[in-house]
Amino acid sequence: MARTRAADYDDKRGAILHGAARVFAAGGYHGASMSALAAECGVSKALLYHYWSSKEALLFDLIHGHIEGLAEALEAAPRPDDPRERLRALIHALVEAYRDADAAHKVQLNDLAALAPDKQAEVRMQERRLVMMMTEAVQAAAPELPRARLRPAVMALFGMVNWAWTWFRDDGPMTRAQYADMVTALFLDGAGGLGDMRTRSEA
Repeated sequence: MARTRAADYDDKRGAILHGAARVFAAGGYHGASMSALAAECGVSKALLYHYWSSKEALLFDLIHGHIEGLAEALEAAPRPDDPRERLRALIHALVEAYRDADAAHKVQLNDLAALAPDKQAEVRMQERRLVMMMTEAVQAAAPELPRARLRPAVMALFGMVNWAWTWFRDDGPMTRAQYADMVTALFLDGAGGLGDMRTRSEA
């Protein structure tokens, strides 16, 4: 008879992935051992191998799960009829999805190449899914944008969100929602669209 899965299986697995993200982000995938990962997560090495067959399997699960979570956040975002508001909703969803995900994002950027080519391809497919959703929203919100500039514009938009982890602080003068509004205004209206915005300290 097959063993039943423990009720807290997913919670334990999620907690371990968060701990592993911190270890990989701090010292890199190649510098981390399963023993170090187990110690950081407060579990035994045997338990790690209960969830993942290898360190690479854990890395793949971490990166793939991170990207999948971002895609699911975009898919669950509100869908107002106004294309500009639809784009704003997607940007808000993406900015919020990065909350508490700095380590996982750093691992994605730095350690994707450590995965086998077929696993990298799976992650790239998820990344393309994200880009496609945002591309469709940008195309609808800014139909005047020349097709040749569409992809560069979308990637620039992602850059404003994806790299915020290097400087954004949740206890800073601007909330995530305010930053999402700022990104939307910059993208759709240029710097001139920021005149009426206020930071948390100015409100």
